[in-house]
Amino acid sequence: MHIFNVRKGQFVYYQNQLHKVYSVKPFFKKSVHLLRVKDFKQRLVTAKEIDLYKPKHLDRFTFKNVVYTLNKEKRAEVGDYILVVYPSPDYLDHHYLNAIEMVAEVEANGIISAKSNGIKHREYWVMVPEIWSESNDIDIQDPTIETEEEEELVPEEVVWPQGNMPYVGDVFKHLKSDPPMKTMVIATKDPLVYLGGGFEVTKDELANVNEWQYEYHVSEE
Repeated sequence: MHIFNVRKGQFVYYQNQLHKVYSVKPFFKKSVHLLRVKDFKQRLVTAKEIDLYKPKHLDRFTFKNVVYTLNKEKRAEVGDYILVVYPSPDYLDHHYLNAIEMVAEVEANGIISAKSNGIKHREYWVMVPEIWSESNDIDIQDPTIETEEEEELVPEEVVWPQGNMPYVGDVFKHLKSDPPMKTMVIATKDPLVYLGGGFEVTKDELANVNEWQYEYHVSEE
């Protein structure tokens, strides 16, 4: 099923493989930033190139090269990975749809994740590192289609909408430094963008993909 209102965290298929939406950035021509779930390889695509998938109980998929099966009936224990399927964060929490978090503490009403998010027991399913006979493999959308490996994609062109600016907290990599250095947007005043480390550039200079590469927003780490 094709989707056009793309949300961070959605599970999608791209080129027959399971990915997760990492972020949506309107200033990229290809605005949907994907991570392949099994190994975190990145892709930049458009919404019309992806198909939505909603995880189900007993689905199994590869995460960090380990196969996990989703179990909605199991209570999480310390050290487990969980998938947030019904996010309802309080104002101090930052988990989101299909966030994958490790359990650091278990409490009566929920868990505390390694990222210090308080997640209620009704919000998550446990990722069990096992393959069950009744589980459904979702790594590949259509097993009858041969999937070709591709190199990671990088943005071909950055398009700044009229009057738009990058967000405070966006992290960019400076490709011309040796080694390449990451720096964060700390303030903006159109057309200037102020970066950590004393960088001051225009938004057009930051749009030069031969020199700057968008990485992520700090809230998405």
